[in-house]
Amino acid sequence: MIGIPIVFGRWMPKDYVPVVFDQDNFHQKFNKDQDMVVLNDKPWNAEAQAHILDDKVTPASRMFVRNNGLVPNQIDPTKWTLTIDGESAVSTKSYSLEDLKRFPKYTYQLTLECGGNGRNEFDPPAKGNQWSLGAVSSANWTGVRLRDLLEDIGVKDDAVYVGYYGKDMHLSGSPNKNPISRGVPITKAMMEETLIAYEMNGEDIPIIHGYPLRLVAGGWPASASGKWLHRLSIRNKVHDGEKMEGQSYRIPCDPVAPGEKVEDDNMCIIESMPVKSLITYPKSGALLGSKKSLDIRGHAWAGELDVKEVHYSIDFGMSWQKCRLEPPANRLAWQHWYASVSFPEKGYYEVWARATDIKGNMQPMIVPGWNPKGYLNNACHRIAVKVG
Repeated sequence: MIGIPIVFGRWMPKDYVPVVFDQDNFHQKFNKDQDMVVLNDKPWNAEAQAHILDDKVTPASRMFVRNNGLVPNQIDPTKWTLTIDGESAVSTKSYSLEDLKRFPKYTYQLTLECGGNGRNEFDPPAKGNQWSLGAVSSANWTGVRLRDLLEDIGVKDDAVYVGYYGKDMHLSGSPNKNPISRGVPITKAMMEETLIAYEMNGEDIPIIHGYPLRLVAGGWPASASGKWLHRLSIRNKVHDGEKMEGQSYRIPCDPVAPGEKVEDDNMCIIESMPVKSLITYPKSGALLGSKKSLDIRGHAWAGELDVKEVHYSIDFGMSWQKCRLEPPANRLAWQHWYASVSFPEKGYYEVWARATDIKGNMQPMIVPGWNPKGYLNNACHRIAVKVG
Protein backbone atom coordinates (compact mmCIF):
# COMPACT_ATOMS: atom_id res chain seq x y z
CA MET A 1 0.00 0.00 0.00
CA ILE A 2 2.93 2.34 0.67
CA GLY A 3 4.40 1.46 -2.71
CA ILE A 4 7.99 1.20 -1.46
CA PRO A 5 9.82 -1.16 0.94
CA ILE A 6 9.69 -0.45 4.68
CA VAL A 7 13.35 -0.06 5.58
CA PHE A 8 14.09 -1.97 8.80
CA GLY A 9 10.53 -3.30 8.69
CA ARG A 10 11.78 -6.51 10.27
CA TRP A 11 12.26 -4.60 13.53
CA MET A 12 8.69 -3.30 13.75
CA PRO A 13 6.86 -4.54 16.88
CA LYS A 14 4.19 -7.16 16.34
CA ASP A 15 0.82 -5.64 15.35
CA TYR A 16 2.40 -2.18 15.03
CA VAL A 17 0.58 0.15 12.62
CA PRO A 18 3.02 2.28 10.55
CA VAL A 19 2.58 6.01 11.15
CA VAL A 20 1.78 6.57 7.47
CA PHE A 21 -1.51 4.74 8.05
CA ASP A 22 -2.10 6.03 11.55
CA GLN A 23 -1.14 9.71 11.74
CA ASP A 24 -4.19 11.19 10.01
CA ASN A 25 -6.66 9.18 12.07
CA PHE A 26 -6.06 10.50 15.60
CA HIS A 27 -9.42 12.20 16.07
CA GLN A 28 -11.45 9.31 14.71
CA LYS A 29 -9.33 6.56 16.26
CA PHE A 30 -9.53 7.97 19.78
CA ASN A 31 -12.91 9.76 19.47
CA LYS A 32 -11.36 13.18 19.90
CA ASP A 33 -12.82 16.63 19.20
CA GLN A 34 -11.73 17.98 15.82
CA ASP A 35 -10.32 21.08 17.54
CA MET A 36 -7.73 18.98 19.40
CA VAL A 37 -4.26 19.86 18.13
CA VAL A 38 -1.87 16.95 17.47
CA LEU A 39 1.73 17.79 18.41
CA ASN A 40 3.27 14.47 17.35
CA ASP A 41 2.21 10.96 16.51
CA LYS A 42 4.96 8.67 17.79
CA PRO A 43 4.15 8.79 20.59
CA TRP A 44 0.73 10.42 20.42
CA ASN A 45 0.61 13.85 22.04
CA ALA A 46 -2.25 16.30 21.58
CA GLU A 47 -3.72 19.29 23.37
CA ALA A 48 -7.06 21.06 23.56
CA GLN A 49 -7.66 24.67 22.59
CA ALA A 50 -8.92 26.87 25.41
CA HIS A 51 -12.43 27.33 24.03
CA ILE A 52 -13.14 23.58 23.94
CA LEU A 53 -12.26 23.24 27.64
CA ASP A 54 -15.42 25.13 28.66
CA ASP A 55 -17.08 22.08 30.28
CA LYS A 56 -17.01 22.03 34.06
CA VAL A 57 -15.99 18.35 33.88
CA THR A 58 -13.64 17.59 31.00
CA PRO A 59 -15.07 15.00 28.59
CA ALA A 60 -12.77 12.34 27.19
CA SER A 61 -13.08 13.82 23.71
CA ARG A 62 -11.42 17.06 24.87
CA MET A 63 -8.80 15.69 27.25
CA PHE A 64 -5.17 16.24 26.35
CA VAL A 65 -2.96 13.27 25.49
CA ARG A 66 0.61 13.01 26.79
CA ASN A 67 2.37 9.75 25.99
CA ASN A 68 6.01 8.76 26.23
CA GLY A 69 5.69 5.34 24.58
CA LEU A 70 3.40 3.34 22.32
CA VAL A 71 -0.16 2.52 23.36
CA PRO A 72 -0.28 -1.18 24.35
CA ASN A 73 -2.00 -3.63 22.04
CA GLN A 74 -4.42 -6.48 22.77
CA ILE A 75 -5.44 -5.59 26.31
CA ASP A 76 -7.46 -8.35 28.00
CA PRO A 77 -9.05 -6.88 31.15
CA THR A 78 -9.99 -10.37 32.41
CA LYS A 79 -6.28 -11.20 32.69
CA TRP A 80 -5.06 -7.80 33.85
CA THR A 81 -3.38 -7.67 37.25
CA LEU A 82 -1.83 -5.03 39.47
CA THR A 83 1.15 -6.26 41.48
CA ILE A 84 2.39 -4.29 44.49
CA ASP A 85 5.90 -5.07 45.73
CA GLY A 86 9.11 -3.29 46.71
CA GLU A 87 11.76 -3.04 49.42
CA SER A 88 9.34 -1.29 51.76
CA ALA A 89 6.34 -3.58 51.20
CA VAL A 90 5.54 -5.94 54.08
CA SER A 91 4.16 -8.42 51.54
CA THR A 92 3.79 -8.77 47.77
CA LYS A 93 0.35 -9.19 46.28
CA SER A 94 -1.36 -9.17 42.89
CA TYR A 95 -4.93 -7.96 42.31
CA SER A 96 -7.23 -8.62 39.38
CA LEU A 97 -9.60 -5.87 38.28
CA GLU A 98 -12.40 -7.72 40.05
CA ASP A 99 -10.32 -7.83 43.25
CA LEU A 100 -9.84 -4.08 43.08
CA LYS A 101 -13.55 -3.48 42.59
CA ARG A 102 -14.26 -5.23 45.90
CA PHE A 103 -12.55 -2.41 47.77
CA PRO A 104 -14.58 0.69 48.71
CA LYS A 105 -15.23 2.78 45.59
CA TYR A 106 -14.41 6.49 45.46
CA THR A 107 -14.99 9.20 42.85
CA TYR A 108 -13.17 12.53 42.75
CA GLN A 109 -12.86 15.25 40.15
CA LEU A 110 -9.09 15.63 39.76
CA THR A 111 -7.11 18.20 37.79
CA LEU A 112 -4.22 16.88 35.71
CA GLU A 113 -1.83 19.20 33.91
CA CYS A 114 1.29 18.38 31.94
CA GLY A 115 4.37 19.85 33.62
CA GLY A 116 5.32 21.36 30.25
CA ASN A 117 1.99 23.07 29.59
CA GLY A 118 2.86 26.52 28.20
CA ARG A 119 6.37 25.48 27.13
CA ASN A 120 6.07 27.27 23.78
CA GLU A 121 6.33 30.68 25.48
CA PHE A 122 9.80 30.18 26.99
CA ASP A 123 12.75 32.09 25.51
CA PRO A 124 15.26 30.71 24.81
CA PRO A 125 13.11 27.77 23.71
CA ALA A 126 13.14 24.56 25.71
CA LYS A 127 13.24 21.15 24.09
CA GLY A 128 10.16 18.96 24.12
CA ASN A 129 6.57 19.15 22.93
CA GLN A 130 5.72 22.80 22.37
CA TRP A 131 2.50 22.83 24.40
CA SER A 132 0.54 26.07 24.34
CA LEU A 133 -2.07 26.04 27.14
CA GLY A 134 -4.38 23.09 26.49
CA ALA A 135 -2.51 20.29 28.29
CA VAL A 136 -4.85 20.37 31.28
CA SER A 137 -8.07 18.57 32.23
CA SER A 138 -10.35 17.98 35.20
CA ALA A 139 -12.36 14.77 34.82
CA ASN A 140 -14.19 12.55 37.31
CA TRP A 141 -12.07 9.54 38.24
CA THR A 142 -13.43 6.45 40.01
CA GLY A 143 -11.52 3.63 41.66
CA VAL A 144 -9.90 2.40 44.85
CA ARG A 145 -7.78 4.63 47.06
CA LEU A 146 -4.10 3.76 46.78
CA ARG A 147 -3.97 4.11 50.55
CA ASP A 148 -6.38 1.20 50.98
CA LEU A 149 -4.19 -1.07 48.85
CA LEU A 150 -1.03 -0.04 50.69
CA GLU A 151 -2.70 -0.77 54.02
CA ASP A 152 -3.83 -4.14 52.66
CA ILE A 153 -0.29 -5.33 51.94
CA GLY A 154 1.47 -3.35 54.68
CA VAL A 155 4.05 -0.58 54.40
CA LYS A 156 7.33 -0.53 56.30
CA ASP A 157 8.40 2.52 58.29
CA ASP A 158 11.24 3.24 55.86
CA ALA A 159 8.90 3.78 52.86
CA VAL A 160 9.77 6.91 50.86
CA TYR A 161 8.18 6.61 47.42
CA VAL A 162 5.73 4.59 45.34
CA GLY A 163 6.90 4.04 41.75
CA TYR A 164 4.64 2.89 38.92
CA TYR A 165 5.15 0.68 35.86
CA GLY A 166 2.82 0.69 32.86
CA LYS A 167 2.33 -1.59 29.87
CA ASP A 168 3.13 1.07 27.28
CA MET A 169 5.98 0.08 24.95
CA HIS A 170 9.24 1.94 24.53
CA LEU A 171 9.58 3.69 21.17
CA SER A 172 12.45 1.35 20.31
CA GLY A 173 10.10 -1.61 20.61
CA SER A 174 12.30 -3.17 23.30
CA PRO A 175 10.30 -5.09 25.91
CA ASN A 176 13.09 -4.46 28.42
CA LYS A 177 12.77 -0.67 28.47
CA ASN A 178 10.13 1.48 30.16
CA PRO A 179 9.25 4.70 28.32
CA ILE A 180 8.35 6.24 31.69
CA SER A 181 8.27 4.99 35.28
CA ARG A 182 7.67 7.76 37.78
CA GLY A 183 5.56 7.97 40.94
CA VAL A 184 4.84 9.92 44.11
CA PRO A 185 6.21 10.23 47.66
CA ILE A 186 4.54 8.00 50.23
CA THR A 187 2.77 11.03 51.75
CA LYS A 188 1.06 11.77 48.43
CA ALA A 189 0.28 8.09 47.92
CA MET A 190 -1.55 8.04 51.26
CA MET A 191 -3.74 11.07 50.49
CA GLU A 192 -7.50 10.63 50.32
CA GLU A 193 -7.78 11.57 46.63
CA THR A 194 -4.89 9.49 45.22
CA LEU A 195 -6.64 6.77 43.26
CA ILE A 196 -6.03 3.58 41.33
CA ALA A 197 -8.75 4.40 38.82
CA TYR A 198 -10.71 2.04 36.56
CA GLU A 199 -13.34 4.54 35.39
CA MET A 200 -13.30 8.07 33.99
CA ASN A 201 -16.49 10.12 33.85
CA GLY A 202 -18.54 7.05 34.78
CA GLU A 203 -17.20 4.81 32.00
CA ASP A 204 -14.18 2.60 31.38
CA ILE A 205 -11.05 4.71 30.98
CA PRO A 206 -10.43 5.28 27.23
CA ILE A 207 -7.48 3.32 25.87
CA ILE A 208 -5.48 6.47 25.10
CA HIS A 209 -5.85 7.59 28.75
CA GLY A 210 -4.71 4.37 30.38
CA TYR A 211 -7.35 1.62 30.11
CA PRO A 212 -7.92 -0.49 32.08
CA LEU A 213 -6.09 0.92 35.12
CA ARG A 214 -4.42 4.21 35.94
CA LEU A 215 -2.78 5.87 38.91
CA VAL A 216 -4.30 9.35 39.35
CA ALA A 217 -2.49 11.86 41.57
CA GLY A 218 -4.35 15.15 41.08
CA GLY A 219 -2.65 18.51 41.51
CA TRP A 220 0.79 17.17 40.53
CA PRO A 221 2.29 17.04 37.03
CA ALA A 222 0.29 14.48 35.07
CA SER A 223 3.44 12.41 34.54
CA ALA A 224 2.97 11.23 38.14
CA SER A 225 -0.32 9.56 37.10
CA GLY A 226 0.87 6.42 35.34
CA LYS A 227 -1.26 4.87 32.58
CA TRP A 228 -1.85 1.18 31.75
CA LEU A 229 -0.81 0.44 35.33
CA HIS A 230 0.27 -3.12 36.14
CA ARG A 231 2.83 -2.72 38.92
CA LEU A 232 3.53 -0.45 41.89
CA SER A 233 6.77 -0.63 43.84
CA ILE A 234 7.02 0.71 47.39
CA ARG A 235 10.54 2.10 47.59
CA ASN A 236 12.83 2.91 50.51
CA LYS A 237 14.30 5.76 48.42
CA VAL A 238 13.14 8.22 45.79
CA HIS A 239 12.01 6.08 42.86
CA ASP A 240 14.72 5.76 40.19
CA GLY A 241 12.60 4.71 37.21
CA GLU A 242 12.74 6.19 33.72
CA LYS A 243 12.24 10.00 33.70
CA MET A 244 12.75 10.28 37.46
CA GLU A 245 16.41 11.23 37.26
CA GLY A 246 18.49 13.79 35.38
CA GLN A 247 16.43 16.86 34.47
CA SER A 248 13.11 15.18 33.64
CA TYR A 249 10.20 16.84 35.44
CA ARG A 250 12.61 18.93 37.49
CA ILE A 251 13.30 22.64 37.73
CA PRO A 252 16.31 24.51 39.14
CA CYS A 253 16.21 24.52 42.93
CA ASP A 254 17.21 28.20 42.77
CA PRO A 255 16.38 30.76 40.03
CA VAL A 256 18.73 30.88 37.04
CA ALA A 257 19.27 33.25 34.13
CA PRO A 258 17.59 32.37 30.82
CA GLY A 259 19.75 29.91 28.89
CA GLU A 260 21.99 29.13 31.86
CA LYS A 261 23.23 25.55 32.12
CA VAL A 262 22.10 23.81 35.31
CA GLU A 263 23.75 20.71 36.74
CA ASP A 264 21.53 17.74 37.55
CA ASP A 265 22.38 17.98 41.25
CA ASN A 266 20.84 21.47 41.33
CA MET A 267 17.49 20.35 39.90
CA CYS A 268 14.49 19.60 42.15
CA ILE A 269 11.53 17.30 41.39
CA ILE A 270 8.26 19.09 40.55
CA GLU A 271 5.51 18.32 43.01
CA SER A 272 2.41 20.53 43.47
CA MET A 273 1.61 22.55 40.33
CA PRO A 274 1.43 26.38 40.50
CA VAL A 275 -1.69 28.56 40.50
CA LYS A 276 -3.13 29.08 37.02
CA SER A 277 -6.29 30.08 35.16
CA LEU A 278 -7.83 29.73 31.72
CA ILE A 279 -10.41 31.77 29.80
CA THR A 280 -12.69 29.23 28.11
CA TYR A 281 -15.37 31.65 26.83
CA PRO A 282 -15.29 33.43 24.50
CA LYS A 283 -12.75 32.13 22.02
CA SER A 284 -9.89 34.53 21.38
CA GLY A 285 -10.71 36.84 18.48
CA ALA A 286 -14.33 37.53 19.57
CA LEU A 287 -16.11 40.24 17.55
CA LEU A 288 -18.77 42.10 19.53
CA GLY A 289 -20.12 44.43 16.89
CA SER A 290 -22.01 47.27 18.54
CA LYS A 291 -22.16 45.51 21.94
CA LYS A 292 -19.99 46.96 24.67
CA SER A 293 -20.37 44.19 27.25
CA LEU A 294 -19.32 40.58 27.35
CA ASP A 295 -19.78 37.67 29.76
CA ILE A 296 -16.57 35.73 30.23
CA ARG A 297 -15.81 32.54 32.13
CA GLY A 298 -13.14 29.94 32.74
CA HIS A 299 -11.39 27.70 35.24
CA ALA A 300 -8.65 28.17 37.84
CA TRP A 301 -6.57 25.67 39.79
CA ALA A 302 -3.56 25.65 42.11
CA GLY A 303 -2.06 22.19 42.50
CA GLU A 304 -2.57 21.00 46.08
CA LEU A 305 -4.13 24.33 47.08
CA ASP A 306 -7.48 26.00 46.53
CA VAL A 307 -7.83 29.19 44.50
CA LYS A 308 -8.79 32.21 46.59
CA GLU A 309 -9.53 34.83 43.91
CA VAL A 310 -9.62 35.38 40.16
CA HIS A 311 -9.40 38.82 38.54
CA TYR A 312 -9.59 40.07 34.97
CA SER A 313 -8.05 43.10 33.27
CA ILE A 314 -8.85 44.85 29.98
CA ASP A 315 -6.14 47.53 30.22
CA PHE A 316 -3.02 45.35 30.00
CA GLY A 317 -2.80 44.82 33.76
CA MET A 318 -3.10 48.46 34.88
CA SER A 319 -6.27 47.63 36.84
CA TRP A 320 -8.00 44.41 37.85
CA GLN A 321 -11.62 43.52 38.53
CA LYS A 322 -12.72 40.65 40.72
CA CYS A 323 -14.57 37.66 39.22
CA ARG A 324 -17.19 35.43 40.81
CA LEU A 325 -15.50 32.21 41.89
CA GLU A 326 -17.10 28.86 42.71
CA PRO A 327 -15.62 26.46 45.28
CA PRO A 328 -14.13 23.23 43.91
CA ALA A 329 -16.29 20.11 43.59
CA ASN A 330 -13.72 18.50 45.90
CA ARG A 331 -10.09 19.08 46.80
CA LEU A 332 -7.82 19.01 43.71
CA ALA A 333 -10.65 19.85 41.27
CA TRP A 334 -10.42 23.06 39.28
CA GLN A 335 -12.76 25.96 40.12
CA HIS A 336 -15.03 27.86 37.77
CA TRP A 337 -15.09 31.65 37.55
CA TYR A 338 -17.35 34.20 35.82
CA ALA A 339 -17.42 37.93 35.10
CA SER A 340 -19.30 40.50 33.03
CA VAL A 341 -16.95 42.88 31.23
CA SER A 342 -17.90 46.39 30.10
CA PHE A 343 -15.82 48.03 27.36
CA PRO A 344 -15.71 51.87 27.42
CA GLU A 345 -15.46 52.43 23.65
CA LYS A 346 -14.98 50.78 20.29
CA GLY A 347 -11.62 49.23 19.52
CA TYR A 348 -9.25 46.34 20.16
CA TYR A 349 -8.99 44.89 23.67
CA GLU A 350 -7.21 42.08 25.43
CA VAL A 351 -8.88 40.32 28.35
CA TRP A 352 -6.39 38.92 30.83
CA ALA A 353 -7.19 36.49 33.67
CA ARG A 354 -5.17 36.15 36.87
CA ALA A 355 -5.72 33.69 39.74
CA THR A 356 -4.42 33.84 43.32
CA ASP A 357 -4.22 30.81 45.61
CA ILE A 358 -5.05 30.63 49.33
CA LYS A 359 -1.41 31.28 50.25
CA GLY A 360 -1.35 34.51 48.24
CA ASN A 361 0.64 33.15 45.31
CA MET A 362 -0.46 35.04 42.20
CA GLN A 363 -0.06 34.30 38.50
CA PRO A 364 2.64 36.44 36.87
CA MET A 365 1.67 38.63 33.92
CA ILE A 366 4.68 37.43 31.94
CA VAL A 367 6.39 34.05 31.60
CA PRO A 368 7.88 33.13 34.99
CA GLY A 369 11.36 31.86 35.85
CA TRP A 370 13.10 30.23 32.89
CA ASN A 371 14.18 26.62 33.28
CA PRO A 372 15.99 24.24 30.90
CA LYS A 373 12.98 21.97 30.30
CA GLY A 374 10.31 24.64 29.97
CA TYR A 375 8.16 23.57 32.91
CA LEU A 376 5.55 25.39 35.03
CA ASN A 377 4.65 28.34 32.84
CA ASN A 378 1.67 29.84 34.68
CA ALA A 379 1.60 33.30 33.06
CA CYS A 380 -1.79 34.97 32.66
CA HIS A 381 -3.99 33.71 29.84
CA ARG A 382 -5.09 36.43 27.39
CA ILE A 383 -7.70 36.63 24.67
CA ALA A 384 -8.30 39.22 21.94
CA VAL A 385 -11.66 41.03 21.66
CA LYS A 386 -12.77 43.58 19.05
CA VAL A 387 -15.63 45.96 19.90
CA GLY A 388 -17.44 47.77 17.08
